[in-house]
This record gives sequence, structure tokens and C-alpha cells, in this order.
Amino acid sequence: MSYYPPPGPPPQGSHSPYPQGGYQQPQQQPYGQQAYGQQPPPMNQGYYGQPPPMQQGYNQPPGPPPGHSPYPQMQQGYNQQPGPPPSHSPYPPMQQGYNQPPGPPPSHSPYPPMQQGYGAPPGPPPGQQAYGAPGYGAGPPAGPPAQPSIGYVPGQQANMDMSRAADDLRSAMKGFGTNEQALIKVLAGLDPLQVNSVKAAFQSRHHRDLMKDVHGETSGYFREGLEAIIRGPLDQDCHVLHESIKGAGTKESAMNDALLSRSNADVNAIKARYQQMYRRSLESDVRGDLSMKTERLFDMVMAARRAEESTPVMPQQVDADVQELYRATEGKTGTDQIAVCQIMAHRSNGQLRAISQAYKHKYHRGLDDVIRREFSGHMEQALIYMLRKAEDPAKHDADLLEDSMRGAGTKDQALVRRIVMIHWSRDRKEQCKAAYQHFHKRDLRSRIQGETSGDYEKLMVACIS
Repeated sequence: MSYYPPPGPPPQGSHSPYPQGGYQQPQQQPYGQQAYGQQPPPMNQGYYGQPPPMQQGYNQPPGPPPGHSPYPQMQQGYNQQPGPPPSHSPYPPMQQGYNQPPGPPPSHSPYPPMQQGYGAPPGPPPGQQAYGAPGYGAGPPAGPPAQPSIGYVPGQQANMDMSRAADDLRSAMKGFGTNEQALIKVLAGLDPLQVNSVKAAFQSRHHRDLMKDVHGETSGYFREGLEAIIRGPLDQDCHVLHESIKGAGTKESAMNDALLSRSNADVNAIKARYQQMYRRSLESDVRGDLSMKTERLFDMVMAARRAEESTPVMPQQVDADVQELYRATEGKTGTDQIAVCQIMAHRSNGQLRAISQAYKHKYHRGLDDVIRREFSGHMEQALIYMLRKAEDPAKHDADLLEDSMRGAGTKDQALVRRIVMIHWSRDRKEQCKAAYQHFHKRDLRSRIQGETSGDYEKLMVACIS
């Protein structure tokens, strides 16, 4: 089944930098017809959090003028370099799917209708205040909720025969020794639904649990990477959150990766699955592990009441948010942290991007600099994380990977977590690789090879290849 109804042709004169057309369901092939190490037929997947075209009118020109900006398909605005034409962008074109809204239908709205997502709460009626924000002006009409990302609906499987993959995995671990290269070839190229199908086929055909067999046959970060793939995106997020909370201290970066800048549908799916897996409420676990104002920020995030990406970016609301952010930070003695958190946690990525551009235009300094001056610790990290994800998702992914490898020693757990998270979507992966090459002046594959070794290295390279 298709995740999005195919929209009609775009309006004449449309200048969206994203490819037009709806999600196209690929022709599934039997597993045996695909070579190992080769991706299955493209799923036309984008990735969760990818910004839709912003509403024209507020610091948004009719279309990108010719230029050679390194920024991929970013919307033009205050102090923003002009966007490149499609033929000059260093980033691969984004395809649709993976919680990526389709192109604009033949109507005057730049945002398409989307279906109700798994567990996604309905938004407030048009004209009401936006998603729990403080009372400094009514928000824009709520956009239709996004569906969950691929892999975030429990029980979904690929419509294809994965028997051969299951048999090959069993052969790789049966008897004396383990064929690690065979495990990599089979598992690194599967999408989230195929992973679920392989697990089911492995259990059905061999009456064994794939996760338990892999755990017993492998070790170290190689094992950790394979297990992250086998869990799939939803269970991996729940596992990351549980591991970040239990024991002494909190692993803030893991919690940020699993929860921040997610769609409402994905956050609700994570909460429901976490409750099912651990018989505990995610909200209570996170709340018990954070302190004071940071706890309030994550409460807002887990409430899953962000403006949907289909919600129009309204000039009046952006101006009100910019004024409120200034009032809560630079415009007073002390910082009104809750007011800042309200805006950052409840606005969509498209709205945050417009707010960031407008703030810099009005006050001649970046919102990220303001956050760094006014906040510290985990709160600062979380707010910067959300802002960076909204401003340029591909650069954000590239920077997270570089952060895992920068300095003395590699943060291997973070590297595994982030590479597996990015590898689920071919488009997201290719955009990240192009951004890494542009901003960090190095090939991502060679950078990973320099920081890892052995089967661990081979798995990480296979995931981004």
C-alpha cells in the first residue's frame, strides 16, 4: 500500500526545489533476484523531518535564482544565500516517502493534504492558538497530521519473499564459526519493512530468534550495529531511550537523537512501543532522569503537539515568535526559559527555519548564538539540536557524524546509532554524504574507515554505501 495518495500535477509556474509527484509504490522483487550488498528497488524515500516547501510570501522569493550555493534545496530568506538550480546543487534530489509530504496538489495551498498518522493527535481547529504556545497571538491554521515514518507502524512487513535472506543468515551462523561478511551483505541493504519480514521468515523457517542468534555469534560494536539494524527504527529508538535512562547518569546525546525534531506521529509511536516493551511510561522514565527546566522541555516534546509540517508559515506568527524570543532572552535580565522552550518545541521545522532567518534579519545575530549565551548544559544542546535540524537537515546529519568521530577517541555508540539511523533512507543517506563532503571537506566513507576497524568498519561502510 502506498503511504501517501499520489497528488495531482503541481500548479503551473511552481518553483519547488523538490521533485514533483507523489509516492510511487515500487515493484517488489523476490529477494533472490537482488545481488547481495545491493539496495532493493528504491522506495522513493525521503526522511522524517525533511522540510516541505515553505509558504510563499514571508521572506520567500518566487523561486531560486541561478547561483551556486552549497545549501541543498533550502528555502531563500533573510541572509540566506540564493538556492542553486537543480543541476548545480551538490546534494542529491530528495525523493518522497519516509514521512515526506508529496508535492503540492493543484490547489492554491502550497501544502498537500496528508492522511491521519499512527497515533497522531488531531490539531486544534483553525484560528485557535498553535499547539500549546504562550498567549502572544493566535497560531496559523493547523495542517493535516503526517503519517508515521516507514518502520514506525508495528507489525508492518515488506510485500516480498524474504525466505532466501533468512536461509542465508542461518547459514552464516550455523556450525563452527561465523561468516560475518554474509551477515553484513544480507542485513546492511534491507529497508525497515524488509527487516521485519526477514525476522518473521527466520522464526518461521528455522524456529529461531534472529536477534538472539546474532547476539551469540558476534561481539563489540559490530554486534551493536547488527542488532540496531535488526531492531528496526522504532524498536531501536525505544532501546536507545531505555539505555540512555537506565543506570547512573543520562546519555543526553542519545536521548536527543531518539526524541528531538520528530514528527508527532513518530513520537506517539515511540511512546506506545516503549510502554509495550518495558511496561513503563516513557514520560515518567524521562521525567525521572532529567532536572528542572530540561524536564519541562522534554515534557513538551513528548506531548507530540508540534505544528505539522503541512501547517502554513504565517508572517504574523513568525514576527510574534521572534519578538517573544527576544523578550525572553536578550530583551530582559535573566532568561524566560519556558517561553523559549514553548516556541522551539511546538513549531514545525519550516516555522523554526523562518523564525531563525527573521531573527537574524531583525537583530543582526544568529538565534544559535543567543541560545548559547542564554542556556547551558543539556538544555542548550537540545535547543541547538532542534534549531540545526530545522535550518539544514542534511548538514545537521553530517555534523552529528563528525561529532561522533572528532577529537581523541571515537564515540562508537553514537557513531553506530547515527549511521544506522541515517541508513534507513537512501535519500537521507545520500544527502548526508554530500553535505559531509561539502562542509567537512572529506569523504564520509574514508573518514569512517579511519575511525573504525575490522567487521565493525565493514558494517558501517556498508550502511553508508
